[in-house]
Amino acid sequence: MSGKAVFVHHDQNLNYHFHDSHPFHPIRLQLTIDLLSEVGALPLEAKILSRPANEEELLRIHHVDYIKAVQELSAETPASEWIAKAERYGLLDEDTPYFTGMHEASSYIAGGTLTAAEAVMSGKADHALHLGGGLHHALIGKAAGFCVYNDAAVAIAHIREKYQARVLYIDTDVHHGDGVQWSFYSDSDICTYSIHETGKYLFPGTGFVHERGEHLGFGHSVNLPLEPYTEDASWMECFKESITRLTAHFKPDIIVSQHGCDAHAFDPLSHMHCSMNIYQQMPAIIHELAHTHCQGRWVAVGGGGYDIWKVVPRAWSLLWLEMSSDPLVEQIKQEPLTLLPKAWIQRWTIQAPVPLPTQWMDDLSQWEPIPRRSEITAKNREILAVALQDIG
Repeated sequence: MSGKAVFVHHDQNLNYHFHDSHPFHPIRLQLTIDLLSEVGALPLEAKILSRPANEEELLRIHHVDYIKAVQELSAETPASEWIAKAERYGLLDEDTPYFTGMHEASSYIAGGTLTAAEAVMSGKADHALHLGGGLHHALIGKAAGFCVYNDAAVAIAHIREKYQARVLYIDTDVHHGDGVQWSFYSDSDICTYSIHETGKYLFPGTGFVHERGEHLGFGHSVNLPLEPYTEDASWMECFKESITRLTAHFKPDIIVSQHGCDAHAFDPLSHMHCSMNIYQQMPAIIHELAHTHCQGRWVAVGGGGYDIWKVVPRAWSLLWLEMSSDPLVEQIKQEPLTLLPKAWIQRWTIQAPVPLPTQWMDDLSQWEPIPRRSEITAKNREILAVALQDIG
């Protein structure tokens, strides 16, 4: 497979920063960009500078009073009347507390995904990656789960309005892509798909298999809520069979995918037991589907991932290596324990509170097996069978 890929970024993304002890830390972006630069995978001609979303674009998804609240609470010293209203807009809890400059930073996040969508839909590129995006929990009138503006939903709404394209949204974050799902729950031209840890045990407590859409959108919402401690083989079995059938059935014009990398066994905010393998395999499958069904049109965004030192830089780098068809991706497939660049390890070891990985993939010979593997796999297959009922 081939196709021109562009990497969308703006340093304003780094200002999306709640506070230093918050798990959603922008250093994840710096670590990833530095790793890709170190291996020579980010040539100047592949980079696109993004811009902020304007209010009209945000209003395609978010309520005007919510945007006003975000703007007012972004002041260095917000007015007391707005602080009193912050809780009703989800901006006063420990997950998504308001911070100075919040509106501008969030607008750049949304604008980056819009920039990626426009690059692909205009024909400037076949694939576009915006790692700063993926804030899939933001709701129409409320912040949630570290997310203020729902950049993926804003970009999908733009694609629908300007190009009338059918959009398949694929969410591989370990947390259900609720904000995007609810934004288009009645839309027959947008199909949302999410594979995640079951909401019985994990935020946001949604994403069950019976959430299938409503009215004209019935059957256009597909959820794969997997059991805790799911491993690579079961995750990939469910993902490959479901997404391959769904894409062929829905016949999208473009794929928009979210690549949270928090189903990894090292992630502190979930209970899954997957390795770096799924973050190599899932982008490869989506890449093939984009070329098979969408003339290559593929927009990808980042998302969750809270082992910011050992997991996120490798997973997100593997995504870009696949999108850009970099020769390194084939080398890693052949030699999974290919070493990471020493210069990158040395540079970041100074700041890292944990030992950094030395290889691109995980050495699974050092991992202990999950005792209930067969039961977990069987339960996931039951969920898969139910999810596939509406798919031709």
